[in-house]
Amino acid sequence: MKALVIGGAGPSGPYIVNGLVERGFTTTILHSGRHEPPELPTALEHVHTDAYDPAKVEAALAGRTFDVAVVTYGRLRRNAEILAGRVGQFVSVGGFPGYRGYMNAPLFEPPGFPVPTREDAPKVAEPVEDEKGYRIRATEERVFEAQPNATHFRYPWVYGPRQPAPREWSIVRRILDRRPFLIVADGGLSLSHFGYVENVAHAILLAVDQPKIAAGQVYNCGDQEVLTIAQVAQVIAASMGHEWELVSMPWEIAWPARPLVAQPWTTHRIVSLAKLEQELGYRDVVPPREALARTARWLAENRPAPGGMEEMVLQDPFDYAAEDALVERYRAAMGGMAEPVWAKGEAPGFGLAYSGPGGRARSQATFEG
Repeated sequence: MKALVIGGAGPSGPYIVNGLVERGFTTTILHSGRHEPPELPTALEHVHTDAYDPAKVEAALAGRTFDVAVVTYGRLRRNAEILAGRVGQFVSVGGFPGYRGYMNAPLFEPPGFPVPTREDAPKVAEPVEDEKGYRIRATEERVFEAQPNATHFRYPWVYGPRQPAPREWSIVRRILDRRPFLIVADGGLSLSHFGYVENVAHAILLAVDQPKIAAGQVYNCGDQEVLTIAQVAQVIAASMGHEWELVSMPWEIAWPARPLVAQPWTTHRIVSLAKLEQELGYRDVVPPREALARTARWLAENRPAPGGMEEMVLQDPFDYAAEDALVERYRAAMGGMAEPVWAKGEAPGFGLAYSGPGGRARSQATFEG
């Protein structure tokens, strides 16, 4: 059996490639050759070319056929056309931005990406809504025109080794710099779907294992557990033995929190994994809390250069003097905030339906089971 991976050297690529090799596929990867991750197996054919140049891809693969092709990189729509009639199974990777509202929450009223979003949810309808999302949606359509039995995965923001936009670096670098606090917006309660590299690769391989079920289907993929920004920060800090304070501020003034929120709103961005779970049997192979700890260790051992490409992509200046000044002013303002005098002598409660810590007292002193 022969497999082709277009890409294979990015964050999830080595896990896909190793999975194919373990399944007995003689595997070829087509990529630029600029990156050669050590995790790639040695018994592997490398085809070095420009995956974004259709003519070069066509020339590199002239006359060749494969039992399965996994396309994670390059001009997806053109690569689907080039491989038409030349592969037994075509598996491709796109992303969530094709969903209407993913990159532009105010497209919905009130603003907010519908949670959870299923595969059949509305897509970006026209470029004015979100040009990149529109192109992603159009590419999906072209893939299925060229490969009617394709399996297409919508990736989340992926995290783990070799991620060129490592969100976690905004946390890890501050821990390495021994910062005493991290500024979060609105309690750091925003939820966005992410996927650890091994987990999303596992989803791809499930489709390879079950080609008849996966044929012609689109699947969301990502971690089954979605953590808030505050949870991500605390899980990483605990894994690195660092204690700090999460300083919550209103979104409107929590400027240093922008790189972690990664959009101009604190609305949630969660998709449904039900189809992937029910049809292909997906389960996380690495629990997200462990995955975050692994990612933090990798970043600590492979530190991006200060002011380098990763930090430029994140748009995080790590301006600690400005952060210190902001926290000082915010605490001073909050220090002058006094609780009002309540007409009935007590503050509003949590409602009698709440029975957790700080809730209403038990109606009976004892409980008979």
